[in-house]
Amino acid sequence: MDLQALLQAFIPSWTSVIMLLAFFTYLAIAGSILPGRIIPGVTLSDGTRLHYPCNGLLLLLLLVSVLGVGGWMGLVSPTAIADRGLELLSTTLIFSLFVTLLLYIAGCRSRDQSSSLKPHITGNLIHDWWFGIQLNPQFMGIDLKFYFVRAGMMGWLLINLSVLAKCVQEANLSRSMILYQLFCFIYILDYFFYEEFMTSTWDIIAERLGFMLVFGDLVWIPFTFSIQGWWLLNNEVELTTAAIIANCLVFLIGYLVFRGANKQKHVFKKNPKALIWGRPPKVIGGKLLASGYWGIARHSNYLGDLLVALSFSLPCGISSPVPYFYPIYLFILLIWRERRDEARCAQKYKEIWAEYKKVVPWRILPYVY
Repeated sequence: MDLQALLQAFIPSWTSVIMLLAFFTYLAIAGSILPGRIIPGVTLSDGTRLHYPCNGLLLLLLLVSVLGVGGWMGLVSPTAIADRGLELLSTTLIFSLFVTLLLYIAGCRSRDQSSSLKPHITGNLIHDWWFGIQLNPQFMGIDLKFYFVRAGMMGWLLINLSVLAKCVQEANLSRSMILYQLFCFIYILDYFFYEEFMTSTWDIIAERLGFMLVFGDLVWIPFTFSIQGWWLLNNEVELTTAAIIANCLVFLIGYLVFRGANKQKHVFKKNPKALIWGRPPKVIGGKLLASGYWGIARHSNYLGDLLVALSFSLPCGISSPVPYFYPIYLFILLIWRERRDEARCAQKYKEIWAEYKKVVPWRILPYVY
């Protein structure tokens, strides 16, 4: 593809706009009416708690089923996303910029003093636009932060499934593609099965909603996390049986650490006396968990996330650095986030955090300070 054709492929079309709006409309309407558990969020500084409808798994399965039936009946093309990947990327980017602008304007005009909607304006335009002004802005009763991350994870799966359909259509389905698709499917399905755990993550409880999260959820997650699939669509990779087994082990270990650590933290926040690995938890200052994965290393869940990300790229072989963009980026992001988390926890917990660091000195990876 020459440069002119590449630039032309980025130009949004009305078809891509309609596809994107249909997706967001489905998530808003179906997410509001489908049954699901209502999970209370963490207690905010003003004593209030938001409540989240965790029906994402049903929402996802229904969407995939409807699209599958539609494709079987010839009403929709299973390869529609793969055929319009670049223009959908640019369309979503424009939408993210527009949404961030609206959030910025609404935040500046807000006079609400609740923890969720109180504006935090520094006066630095770039800072306020990037990090956001309000903690939990809503639209028509929908918590936008929770909604956007849900859209990003579902969008990632839809891209992957469309790329998979393209492979089948072109008769070039490889074991590498099957392995990559399987790992991603398990990971995404797991996310929605444990969707309530998202309500206690740092993004939900502490980050304000600005371009960083909007772009990250709507553009970065679906379009960069799927780079391996796009790469395998155009490059043939044959894996040995040993490579497949090793790749599966990396994914399995990463998944167990990632899910296990996040589950332990969530359960501890709900019930500080719940057993960890069959034993009463060790708690520092009555607030910080120092048992299980959280007694091995601070933010060991990041290690699990990195191993899972690596397992997505390993099916692509080692002939190109392109498929490894995601784990490399994630490594940089998580190191940066871990430093931010450390600073915030030190400020929030003070001497308790200092004591916790003595008990658990390792950061992300055991034996690493």
